Amino acid sequence: MAAQRKWRLVGDYFENCSCDIVCPCLVSTKAMSARPTQGVCDVVMVFHIDEGSYDEVGLDGLNVALAAHTPGPMAEGDWTLAVYVDERASDEETAAIGAIFGGAEGGPMAAFAPLVGQHLGVKKVAIKYTIEGKSRSVEIPGVLSMAVVPLASMHPSGEIWGMTGHPVAPEKIAFAVGCEGNRFTDHGMNWNNSGRNGHYAPIEWSN
Repeated sequence: MAAQRKWRLVGDYFENCSCDIVCPCLVSTKAMSARPTQGVCDVVMVFHIDEGSYDEVGLDGLNVALAAHTPGPMAEGDWTLAVYVDERASDEETAAIGAIFGGAEGGPMAAFAPLVGQHLGVKKVAIKYTIEGKSRSVEIPGVLSMAVVPLASMHPSGEIWGMTGHPVAPEKIAFAVGCEGNRFTDHGMNWNNSGRNGHYAPIEWSN
């Protein structure tokens, strides 16, 4: 068995799923075992890498997006997954991102890998990831337009942060809501998660 490569990522992520707020996954006693509020889950998770490396391969500044459909509770598996990698990534960088986000090299994504039943492949695309104040947005031309803003709060910060144990950001995660016009269209799927559950958080991963 080949030894795992040494890798590290520091950056930002956000997501928008089809569940009502708050997503049942976050308040279930067993990870991702609750039934989604719409019966199924359609979720897009997007990542911006501020600083990253995979052995000697640098990953600074690259973006990644994952789109997943689950037919029931996420923990029951049978996910359909599509992956989008920044078109600026070289072949070496694309392979490194595939190893990390596919879970082969440990880290948070290793928990998701066994749940995927159908992998729709990897596309290299233009991904524009934007942070403006407390909002996050992403654009993939012809595929994805998505933004989230903080869930309303009486706290002076205007945000609600929780230690939910979310696999991507277990230490803290912000509660958010999808903006009007959010859409994902690819592989015969057409989702609109406007007004539905969202999150964002800084990430710091390593193996």
